[in-house]
Amino acid sequence: MADSTTAAAEVTEVVKNYDLTPKLIPNLDRHLIFPLLEFLDNNESFTHEEMVQAKYDLLKTTNMTDFVGSLYREIHNVEDVPEQFTEKREVVMNTLKSLEEKSRKVLDLFDDADVVSNLRSDKAQNMKYLEENHGVNVDMVNVLYEFGQQQFSIGNYAAASDLLYQFRILSTDGDKTSQATWGKLACEILRTDWDAAMEEVTKVKDLIEQKLYNNPLAQLQHRTWLIHWALFPFFNHDPARDQLIELFFSPAFINTIQTSCPWILRYLAAAVITNRNRNRNTGQYQKQLKDLVRVVKQELYEYQDPITEFVAALCIDFDFEEAQRKLGEAEEVLKNDFFLVATAEAFVDSARHLISESYCKIHQRIDIKDLAQRLNLSQDEGEKWIVNLIRDTRVDAKIDYKEGTVVMNHPPQSVYQQVIERTKGGFFRTQVITAAVSKA
Repeated sequence: MADSTTAAAEVTEVVKNYDLTPKLIPNLDRHLIFPLLEFLDNNESFTHEEMVQAKYDLLKTTNMTDFVGSLYREIHNVEDVPEQFTEKREVVMNTLKSLEEKSRKVLDLFDDADVVSNLRSDKAQNMKYLEENHGVNVDMVNVLYEFGQQQFSIGNYAAASDLLYQFRILSTDGDKTSQATWGKLACEILRTDWDAAMEEVTKVKDLIEQKLYNNPLAQLQHRTWLIHWALFPFFNHDPARDQLIELFFSPAFINTIQTSCPWILRYLAAAVITNRNRNRNTGQYQKQLKDLVRVVKQELYEYQDPITEFVAALCIDFDFEEAQRKLGEAEEVLKNDFFLVATAEAFVDSARHLISESYCKIHQRIDIKDLAQRLNLSQDEGEKWIVNLIRDTRVDAKIDYKEGTVVMNHPPQSVYQQVIERTKGGFFRTQVITAAVSKA
């Protein structure tokens, strides 16, 4: 009993030590932070009272007056809320009503098929057409932006998304259009419309590259925000996985991760490793894994957690005992991470395959019992695992059930291949010597 209590305490300590919520929060909109607090509340990482207070502090400046009022009642254990809540609710409702009236003319035009058919990709031309034929001016268009902001602030994300989209079609105001694009991305995330969210991720990325090209510091900050916001579709929408891995490994974004938010390596590592089952037979997966190992190795001094340490132990140090230990810790961290909880099982399965494949590559004869222990499996489960591994990966091996071993057949490298490898090595050494002589 004492041992199990100690083990539970150790797991709790690992989970708390590697909780990334405090690092994620400064890079998210307060509406995007709320799901993280809900997860912590449901996961009992903190007391319910602490989480209710945190939600209240997060949302009290928004216009979600009814929900904030319910949090206030729970915190103070009262039936009624102060008069200020009622007054604020009335102000919010009046503002919404006023904005709806002011925007009615433009919104009605969007419902007119003839008007919509005359709109083009040229915003200036659209405004000229609407002004000449329907009396629409810039102030009327800007009302759509204000109305969208208000709808977002009360948590009506579907309406906010539509309004910001309509504003973006017409407005030539670069700053407001950029803000509308960020707002629409937040709306699609909160609506869990992942296809639409991925479209907005691309639009925001283009804005960063085009509008901030002469401001590297602003680009760094905006890329940092986009990386964090993109975690939502990253781990909730399978089709987005490859696209976002490619984005994160692109020079500008991997530089941002290494410079501004190295903790994102946890998510990149989890994504690459869980992608193994889908892409293991392609060169793409091998490249992703190679890129991941390179970056993890570079950033070991800056950031480490059980997931990145697993990668380092297995792929850099070839320390199977340490990899096994870190995999156990990584599983607990994954189960308590908002973005990764759904991938925990797939990660462990893929990680075990990586351990098995690496182990098989460097051993001629493998004791099944020993390998099973390294994978945290029983001997029977280990035997089944080996059989499936040989079948799935088509490894040239056979199982000796009598001896309880797996015999690997590592064909000797051809003479031609040996010559090629030696030539590569000689060429590299020549380059190094030449560089050294040049410096001297």
